[in-house]
Amino acid sequence: MPLIELLSDVSWISIVLFVVGIALVIIEMLDPGFGFFGAFGILTLVGCIFVTANTVAEGIMLTIIFSVILLIMLAIFMILVSKGKLPNKFILKDAETKDQGYIGTEDLNSFMCKKGIVTAACRPVGNADFDGVKLEVVSRGEFIDKGITIEVIEIEGNRVVVRSILNNNT
Repeated sequence: MPLIELLSDVSWISIVLFVVGIALVIIEMLDPGFGFFGAFGILTLVGCIFVTANTVAEGIMLTIIFSVILLIMLAIFMILVSKGKLPNKFILKDAETKDQGYIGTEDLNSFMCKKGIVTAACRPVGNADFDGVKLEVVSRGEFIDKGITIEVIEIEGNRVVVRSILNNNT
């Protein structure tokens, strides 16, 4: 059966909806996130199915089949991306270094017992400067005003707990 005979039973609106829907879904797959292109691409393809179907029941059945095929395509796409078989647009290649001011949580232990100056009042969260390195710090519920000298008393993951040196006898 030639292609012309096959297409003679399909309306032009179905063909246009199908092509536009597929194009929108492909754009969405190449653009991370679920937004305009993905939503309207899926709606356009479902609309194409219902325009082409002879009955509502047939349209629902075709929509279910279409949904399963789309989920399989998504799974294959995700596997290919994770194995690096597709463009690396999805992988963050930029990295911040210590020279750029990045301090990882593993580096925060070096601040234990260090003294610094509060640059934004701790209520109980604030900011402090430790020899030119600015960190977000937390007090144990006490208010520490800007300009007060503090000391790091505990590191909990990426949380730096401080106390005012004026209250060192507590």
